[in-house]
Amino acid sequence: MFEFQSTLMMVVSIALFVAKGFALVDCVSRRPSQFESLDTLPKQTWLIILAVSVVAHLVFWYPLSILNLVGTVAALVYLAQVRGSISR
Repeated sequence: MFEFQSTLMMVVSIALFVAKGFALVDCVSRRPSQFESLDTLPKQTWLIILAVSVVAHLVFWYPLSILNLVGTVAALVYLAQVRGSISR
């Protein structure tokens, strides 16, 4: 039972880390002018938030820690709001 739970947490942690890393790479690849046309935070602010969330995930690998949950929410908001709006 504990082996399954441990494996499941590892898979969830890797998936969330990949999502945060993807959001950070996507933010780095965008031009600042693309952020200005949206009603959102500037590019530098998104870079700081996403970089801190990736570093926090590396330090606290457990996906249900409070910093990882906040970082996951930030990455998902970026992907839904910014990337989704720019891609249209």
